[in-house]
Amino acid sequence: MVLLAALAFGTYSYDHARKDTIAKGVTIGGVDVGGMKRSAAEAELRRRILDPLNRSVVVDHGSKRWTLSAKEAKVATNLTATVDEAMLRSREGNILQRTWRGITGKKVHTRLEPNVTFSDAAIVRMLDRIRRAIDRPAMNATVKYTLQGPKTTPSHDGLAVQATALHKQIKTALGAPDTKRRFSAQTQHVQPKVSSDEIDKQAATMLVVDREHFQLRLYKDLKLAKTYSVAIGAVGRDTPAGLYHIQNKAVNPAWTMPYSDWVPKDQQGTVVPGGTAENPLKARWLGIFNGAGIHGVDPSEYGTIGHAASHGCVRMRISDVEDLYPRVPVGAPIYIA
Repeated sequence: MVLLAALAFGTYSYDHARKDTIAKGVTIGGVDVGGMKRSAAEAELRRRILDPLNRSVVVDHGSKRWTLSAKEAKVATNLTATVDEAMLRSREGNILQRTWRGITGKKVHTRLEPNVTFSDAAIVRMLDRIRRAIDRPAMNATVKYTLQGPKTTPSHDGLAVQATALHKQIKTALGAPDTKRRFSAQTQHVQPKVSSDEIDKQAATMLVVDREHFQLRLYKDLKLAKTYSVAIGAVGRDTPAGLYHIQNKAVNPAWTMPYSDWVPKDQQGTVVPGGTAENPLKARWLGIFNGAGIHGVDPSEYGTIGHAASHGCVRMRISDVEDLYPRVPVGAPIYIA
């Protein structure tokens, strides 16, 4: 009886002495706290987990730098509650089981992970600051058609922070004490929707009708290629000003007499075959707008070149319109001023 009483007292005393000791085999956040007193475990966890979590996250890009403090990010962790859980796991079983486990050094093999929380809104605010400082939009190439020919502005690539990847990096850094907390913001180039090459192709051929000087100028690859003398619409039948595009082309085109007051009513709508003496659209036709176009004129009317003499079309000498015709594709812009 005395022996049993002594054994019972010894078992109780051993178990009671270890009530504030974490069992071997317990880890918290990867930190081995087995065999430690609660106070020692908390101190080790503060050094290994809490202190690193309280360090700021720093993002840089070139000479620029942004900092997100743990306070601003509202970083918090339940280390105390996790230690409480470790103590409960250490006291599992009855007094005999705990004593036998302690004497023999048997481990409980328990891995606990503290819960780390932070404000995702704070990360988004930081990303917004970074993007405002780094991002720049892509600039489309443009072309302006003028009396002096096409004027282009080149395209420029834009720049954008890889925000999704950076968001993930910051979240990982805030939530894990053993990850690096300083890194560079990665960027990517943003292609413009309209490139310089596309604009150069669009403006590869351009026509300008200078009504004041009775000239038609041909531009190729943004440079003046040739100048022709022309006749334009007479007063009241003006060649329409503005920006247009060549709508259609024809060799020795047929001519439909227009429904205009200068055409006898009984002849309006009559089709005159191309290549005939009666057809005023000599040799070539390049349509512009609403029946107006560029065409050749009978040699007997070459005297009208350099004057406002047509019914709205742009007249050219036959040799000139034949020279111009193959140089100008359908769709080419024509600016009339």
